[in-house]
Amino acid sequence: MAENKRDYYEVLGVKKDASADEIKKAYRKAAMKYHPDRNPGDKEAEAKFKEVGEAYEVLSDDGKRSRYDQFGFAGVDPNYGGGAGGYGGSGFGGFGGFGDFGDIFSEFFGGGGSSRGASQNAPRRGENIMTHLELTFEEAAFGCEKEVATPRIENCAVCSGSGSADGVIETCSQCRGSGQVRTVQNFMGMQMQSTTTCPQCSGRGKIIKNPCSTCKGKGKVRRTNKVKVKIPAGVDTGQSVRVRAEGSVGINGGPNGDLLVEVYIKRHPIFTREDRDVLCEVPISFTQAALGATIQVPTLDGKVEYEIPEGTQTGREFVLREKGIPEVNNPRRRGNHRFTVVVETPTRLTKEQKELLRQLDETLVQAETPKIKKFFENLKDFFD
Repeated sequence: MAENKRDYYEVLGVKKDASADEIKKAYRKAAMKYHPDRNPGDKEAEAKFKEVGEAYEVLSDDGKRSRYDQFGFAGVDPNYGGGAGGYGGSGFGGFGGFGDFGDIFSEFFGGGGSSRGASQNAPRRGENIMTHLELTFEEAAFGCEKEVATPRIENCAVCSGSGSADGVIETCSQCRGSGQVRTVQNFMGMQMQSTTTCPQCSGRGKIIKNPCSTCKGKGKVRRTNKVKVKIPAGVDTGQSVRVRAEGSVGINGGPNGDLLVEVYIKRHPIFTREDRDVLCEVPISFTQAALGATIQVPTLDGKVEYEIPEGTQTGREFVLREKGIPEVNNPRRRGNHRFTVVVETPTRLTKEQKELLRQLDETLVQAETPKIKKFFENLKDFFD
């Protein structure tokens, strides 16, 4: 129920005059916090993730945000309200089994009860639709093709979008097809003219005496649309892929809206990402660090052999050039693969192994250990 929803600005933690960049930044922060991959099995986090996505879908769209600021949830939620005296003063009246869709549908596309002049029946672009898509680290790095299913508004297939069961549509006799009527009132001896929505046709300019039973005379229905989306290589969490003309159908012959697919990347067990660079940690033994060794480094292109020098310290970073994430608009250009070696201390040693290490430690007193040497020099200076 809409009345139980939290204010969208409150959901994202921004002020009502927040800029588009502030809203986007707040959304990304909240989406990452409540992402299901970071909160496995947490139903509360899952609900908040959906709530955050819904809030961003409205506040990131200038048209929807404007309607929300003016009318609240009634301006953007087709399931809000209901019954006579609803939004716009004319009630919603239900629509084909998917909620209160009647007059609020007009508001979605610039219609409604207010006076809009000749634009009432002019062609209007359909609404954009936003959905979310989760990708693996590799899918996002190299690109892929995915099928997404999203609900959208389409022309009714039964009546071909006319709203009439028999195809008979009459021009409204009261407004003569304009959707508006002009009234004249006397005010203090002066004649005042005003233009209002035609009460006979509700501003449509047409009368349907035998409405289609499927769409209840609206000419529009909600259907699930399946579409294949090409995800470009290098896409990152929070970025969107636009699919032209796959949004809701336009009004009065206007063009369809677009489908916006926002991407989220699953957490990888080995790799992390920093811009177009791939990062990972590679554990090595004390012997490999001390003597140097050829180790195998996991990358997006498979395992790569790399020669680390003797005396390698834990935390040292090495770089494999152009083994990272491709650039979105130029996939031939790639970031780097940066890996950090971590010297792993052995555990559960045998007596013989411990004795060998003690003997080694005694010989290391004479070896070159610059950090240890420097530490004790500073310690001596501190207490002197």
